[in-house]
Amino acid sequence: MTSAAAPRRSAEDQQRLDAALLELFQHHISFNQVLGLQILSVRHGNVHARFDMRPELVGHPAYGRLHGGVISAVLDAVGGLGGMVAIGEHHAHESADQVMHRFARYGTIDLRVDFLRQGLGQHFIASAEVTRLGGRIASTQMRLHNDQGVLIATGAAAYSVS
Repeated sequence: MTSAAAPRRSAEDQQRLDAALLELFQHHISFNQVLGLQILSVRHGNVHARFDMRPELVGHPAYGRLHGGVISAVLDAVGGLGGMVAIGEHHAHESADQVMHRFARYGTIDLRVDFLRQGLGQHFIASAEVTRLGGRIASTQMRLHNDQGVLIATGAAAYSVS
């Protein structure tokens, strides 16, 4: 016996979901505003964010390099967004409102960051890839590059899905 796949959400509803994710990350999560995060892409398999270097983000005043906590927070935020986008794709038959409701208890449960080079640059690009999406946990790999394309840090995280 074959079962018919549920219909995918409409293109209009997908645009609503993308807009809701942007609104959440750029306007409702205040700390992302402090970091200056600008989401570049919220497509499944293509989650990227950018932020500019500012004096408030410096961790070592003598060298003007990015604070390690900023690096961690950015990787966590982008990894979380990657997981949310993957959940939206996994539940492509649900409306934007239904998918957004799934994030009520979504949160980081594990985060590891490897600092590879000094955080020097005019701006930085963070990206996330979901490596596993289960019923209860989403796992992601993240990367942070500077404006010259130099890999500054990598991260791995797990997020509670339900």
